[in-house]
Amino acid sequence: MHRLLLALATLVLAGCATLPSGKPDPRDPWEKLNRSTFAFNDAMDKAIGKPAAKAYVKVTPRFVRTGVSNFFNNLDTINTVVNDVLQGKMRQAGRDSCRFLLNSTVGLAGLFDPATPAGLEFNDEDFGQTFGKWGMKSGPYIVWPVLGPSTARDSLGKLVDQFTYPVTYLEDDSTRYILRGVSLLDMRAGLLDLDAQIDRSYDRYAFIRNAWLQRREFQVTDGEIDDPSLELEEGMEEEPPADSAPETDTSAPEPVPQEAPAPEPPAAPAPSGQAPAAPPPGQ
Repeated sequence: MHRLLLALATLVLAGCATLPSGKPDPRDPWEKLNRSTFAFNDAMDKAIGKPAAKAYVKVTPRFVRTGVSNFFNNLDTINTVVNDVLQGKMRQAGRDSCRFLLNSTVGLAGLFDPATPAGLEFNDEDFGQTFGKWGMKSGPYIVWPVLGPSTARDSLGKLVDQFTYPVTYLEDDSTRYILRGVSLLDMRAGLLDLDAQIDRSYDRYAFIRNAWLQRREFQVTDGEIDDPSLELEEGMEEEPPADSAPETDTSAPEPVPQEAPAPEPPAAPAPSGQAPAAPPPGQ
């Protein structure tokens, strides 16, 4: 534990010393500290999280992984129903309640998902979204150790979410820790397909920050955002492959206007007594 804290402190001090050049993002006033925390999380992920997730995917059959994901999604549905009501989405609250009851019974405690084929799609609502619906500003972007990206509003929302998460109320500590660990492992395994895209970005920190903030804005507004195009921002453009050749323009070149020929100077007058010179052919 002492070594872990020492490593975190070292990364914090190192991160505060450097910051990429460019215009600061007003959503991220604590970028120096956030980058150092991001570096710590990234090192932990490369050492533990990603190898564990790859091993989990390799040794666990797909149907087992699907059952694990279904189980935790079903537990999250309780929180979703509560926030449906708080946001005034009564019709969705009724459908999500039916989904939870169907998957908890016919789906054997949520291991199976008969609700989706029945037309009861999965919805994801939380207190961070509810606070946003109520008009609370997102506040500064924050990167928490181990937990990852968040904002001031979503950090508060995560604390409140724990009161509607059934695992919180398990009395046996070992069972509670195991379930939370498996949940994190399942979540990390679901993100493996995104690693290649993130690694191709020239600024991984900015890529993740912008993608995360845009996704949360999309969730809070239910897709009704000011800029529906979700254009790539700083750090999200991908670096072109080293062996890629520049594209050639195959379109036909525009015609170049031809300059009119300069008029020929008038012929000099012939000396007296001589006939004028004959004009050139065609004149």
